[in-house]
Amino acid sequence: MISAVGWPMWALIILFICGLILIIKGGDFFVDAASWMAEVSGIPHFVIGATVVSLATTLPELIVSCLGAARGSNAIAIGNAVGSVTANTGLIMAISIICIPAAVKRSQYAVKSLLLLLVSVILYISSLGESFSLIGSIILLIIFVISIYESIKSGKEESAQTEKRAFTKKEIPINIVKFVLGAAGIVIGADFLVSSATEIAALSGVSEAVISATIVAVGTSLPELVTTVTAVIKKQSSLSVGNILGANLIDLAIILPICSIVSGGTLTACAQNLFLDIPVCILLLCIAVIPMLFRGKFTRPQGILLLVLYIAYTVFISFFNPFAIV
Repeated sequence: MISAVGWPMWALIILFICGLILIIKGGDFFVDAASWMAEVSGIPHFVIGATVVSLATTLPELIVSCLGAARGSNAIAIGNAVGSVTANTGLIMAISIICIPAAVKRSQYAVKSLLLLLVSVILYISSLGESFSLIGSIILLIIFVISIYESIKSGKEESAQTEKRAFTKKEIPINIVKFVLGAAGIVIGADFLVSSATEIAALSGVSEAVISATIVAVGTSLPELVTTVTAVIKKQSSLSVGNILGANLIDLAIILPICSIVSGGTLTACAQNLFLDIPVCILLLCIAVIPMLFRGKFTRPQGILLLVLYIAYTVFISFFNPFAIV
């Protein structure tokens, strides 16, 4: 792991940019390889997005948060995980909904959407004590297992109706290399990102909580953004939304419990997490999910509202944040 202690600001900025580039390119390779592996097996697009692709695109958040927890930077561990869900919903999903306000199959979305809302509420309750509770971590992990089981079950039910994509022997080594290089790029890039962000926060006088909830969170959410933009271009909205819902569930139900274990049970939420980050995250999830469950579709005004609220939240914590203490 790289140590950026004592580095000048210009070097830290370069390290931060290099970390982002590695994460973006690594995420791109990883998503391509993961998607190929899923497609040749004939799994439906929504299931691909909610499982394989979302697991791949959340690797940056997982590694960044775990590194932060291991180094005692709880603000980065929690802020990045929650901030990534906020960015995924208020920025990336909003863009997808604005561009493609599509009807959806509630049978595909309902279970994951309700589990996501349940996870966000349990997360908040579990964070109210002196540290992120062990019971809360176990409950979140159980919910994640239920989500995976539901995805596998729905995938089996629909895979019979989905044609497998033909592939050549030449594609196998290419996608294995992409998978390995992508994972390596994500790991190294995340290390660069955490090291530089922590030192930038210390040198600039901006709290780690603000840095992690904005710059780091958006940076580690770039694979989801790349996936969404690609899906929008190809008019595959189900892949995009499935990816975001699955990624959000992983961010909240897997990353924080793992970070709690890595930190030795000392993962503590700060005032900004409790009074701004998590409540805003829950609000955005409710706006994104609840109308869709009732109407069976995403609407453009819904996407615009999500985007406006996300921008307002980002501006507030960056310039008017009463909890921004280093």
